[in-house]
Amino acid sequence: MADSGVTDGFEKTDGIERAKSEGKELTKEEKQRLRKEKKQQKKNKEKKDDRASQESGREKQGVSSAASAPQPSAQSAAQKAPSAVPAPVPVAASEAPAPAPAPADKPAKSKAELKAERRARQDAERASKHGKKGDPGQPGAAGKPKAPTSELQPVVKRLPEHIQVDNPDVLKKLAKKLERQQIPLRLDYGYKVSLFSHLHQYSRKAPLTQQLSIPSTVIHPAIVRLGLQYSQGIVAGSNARSVALLHAFRQVIRDYTTPPNEELSRDLVNRLKPYISFLNQCRPLSASMGNAIKYIKKEISNIPSQCKEEEAKSKLLHCIEWYIKEKIILAAKAIAESSIEKISDGDVILIYGCSSLVNHILCEAFEKSRKFRVIVVDSRPRLEGREALRRLVQRGISCTYVLISAVSYILPEVSKVFLGAHALLANGYVMSRVGTSQIALVAKAFNVPVLVCCETYKFCERVQTDSFVSNELDDPDDLIVTRNGRTQLENWQQEPSLGLLNLVYDVTPPDFVDLVITELGMIPCTSVPVVLRVKNVDQ
Repeated sequence: MADSGVTDGFEKTDGIERAKSEGKELTKEEKQRLRKEKKQQKKNKEKKDDRASQESGREKQGVSSAASAPQPSAQSAAQKAPSAVPAPVPVAASEAPAPAPAPADKPAKSKAELKAERRARQDAERASKHGKKGDPGQPGAAGKPKAPTSELQPVVKRLPEHIQVDNPDVLKKLAKKLERQQIPLRLDYGYKVSLFSHLHQYSRKAPLTQQLSIPSTVIHPAIVRLGLQYSQGIVAGSNARSVALLHAFRQVIRDYTTPPNEELSRDLVNRLKPYISFLNQCRPLSASMGNAIKYIKKEISNIPSQCKEEEAKSKLLHCIEWYIKEKIILAAKAIAESSIEKISDGDVILIYGCSSLVNHILCEAFEKSRKFRVIVVDSRPRLEGREALRRLVQRGISCTYVLISAVSYILPEVSKVFLGAHALLANGYVMSRVGTSQIALVAKAFNVPVLVCCETYKFCERVQTDSFVSNELDDPDDLIVTRNGRTQLENWQQEPSLGLLNLVYDVTPPDFVDLVITELGMIPCTSVPVVLRVKNVDQ
């Protein structure tokens, strides 16, 4: 009975130890049971040792008495009580091959046998567990190694097509995709610098709309017009491009009719896909446009199937109007109110290029009787600062116009730098028109605070630390200048060793930016991931 209790305790202990080795956490009850069973095993072991010592003493006494007694009596004692004779006696040794061992020998042998069996059983279980973990053919083992790879999948993301132009396989896939959507592929133009050979480079002299048949049955006329405006640079700037895109989609939704036996939420999303591909071929989409497209697709997919077509279209049109009003117009007003607090009388404010948001802030501050002066910094080849200069001078603001090459000479008299942004990346870097990082760097050297004004709908989950991997190449012919009737770079394509680089954007590290002013308030660049997380939760 004691042996069976011990074996039961060992089996329970083995079960708990097995669960422990598998990595399962033990409950309090199982831990207490394990302690009790260990104490019980200790007591049983002590009892067995006492019993074995008593039996060994008796056996010694029996052997000594058998040695002192005469031979016949020893034989008769051996015949009458063979169970009392231990294993060393010759009679017991001769009877060892018998199938049924003496019951008196069982306690001494069962202890060693139990230990050996228990150890063998534990070794076998451990070996089988290690074999299951290491064997790739096992179904359980095949499922476990896949867990870490699935966790690493979101980290290693697929590169977008527009930054893999130098990959022929990606170009073939893109050509097939556009062929299915009945959209022509825009060819690259001119020689590209090797560092930027993975990016598209288009010419304004060969717009994509020339290759479309008129009237087009695939692309809506509003989208065709918008794509032409994008490629020719008529519509420029993140806010202007996003608003124009939303207005074009609003016209598409108004003219849309659901085909028979189709669902609006699915068919309309499929209808927008070739439109987006066409606009992307005319000019790569900005981060703000990508966020607007995501919002429209989400609202379309949220339309219930039982909703009527007219009701669904009115809902979508209302959502587009709400997005333009809340994310762009009202956001600009909120940013202007926060930015005016940073403008004091007598300030000299430096701006770069033409940012519609920065211009709105300065005009609002001037209307509130703030006395300040503006230095407009500009750069070739776009010379966008001239448009900003024209708008500010029309309002009566005192302005100075310089090129970016003279920024280090003008910065000692500057009190604040206001910059616009194309996008704010998840790692805190600011993506804006090329030259912004240079101005921020020089301002940091002169200890001039740099304030970036940006709406939260421009916040992007992309991570970027340089201007090489993801950027946009504009028409290289824009760098050609004619002076006094002479064009120095007129036949630049005939020179095989000459390449013209016309970059559109650069990225500014967060170390050079003191503050980001958004409609949510004033935040550091490092708070961009927090804003993105809150936006994802709200959506």
